[in-house]
Amino acid sequence: MLALERRIEVYQPATLRESAAHARVREAGADALIVAAYGLILPQPVLDAARFGAINVHASLLPRWRGAAPIQRALLAGDSHTGVSIMKMEIGLDTGPVFAERPVPIAPDDDAGTLHDKLAELGANLLVAVLGDLATGRANAKPQAGEGITYAHKIDKADTRLHWDRPASELERTVRAFRPSPGAVTRLGDEPLKIWRTRVVAGRGEPGTVLALGDALVVACGADALAIDELQPAGGRRMNAADFIRGRRLPSGTRLQ
Repeated sequence: MLALERRIEVYQPATLRESAAHARVREAGADALIVAAYGLILPQPVLDAARFGAINVHASLLPRWRGAAPIQRALLAGDSHTGVSIMKMEIGLDTGPVFAERPVPIAPDDDAGTLHDKLAELGANLLVAVLGDLATGRANAKPQAGEGITYAHKIDKADTRLHWDRPASELERTVRAFRPSPGAVTRLGDEPLKIWRTRVVAGRGEPGTVLALGDALVVACGADALAIDELQPAGGRRMNAADFIRGRRLPSGTRLQ
């Protein structure tokens, strides 16, 4: 860790609810507390512990996608763009006023990993600019809009399941939303399969039915079909669909669930 290499103290309390932790944070004498993807609401004594308060780097254009999983939820929803907001934290969930924000288009091939990296770099640069404005008294935090509020609820295991009665475009977004982790999931008989790369293609059939085998595993959806290019059997490695197909006998009418 860079902080340890440079002999900077690293304080990692098990909880921030105790008064001893509050006092330790105050004793640091920080001008600002910087928070990124912390996942918990800071108690008021911690929010008040620094001169400029607690500043959050949030991976969405607030008030859209307040909460724990803004990157995944933006991908799942098919948003055309997202961005970074630098906000002053309040006791509410991502409700504080915003110092600055920058938009980022979501590319057709973006997944949670690539989008995270874009937003992380943008957020770091924007944070430095905001901290400079705070130091010189030029920072101006504006209240969030009262409309367009959505919540990026924490990802649940059920969210990763592919439901084949849904449109192929929706399932393709689901695969990207959960790549590189934890992976979108379906079942072949009793065996779970993680699905890593897919494409929307033309096709029609009973949802979940395998329509074609070859370089890809083509599966019928509620609308169109999904060509699976890369997958991972339980206990196995990630592999392209052609290798998986060569090692399996998939009879006509095979269905994924």
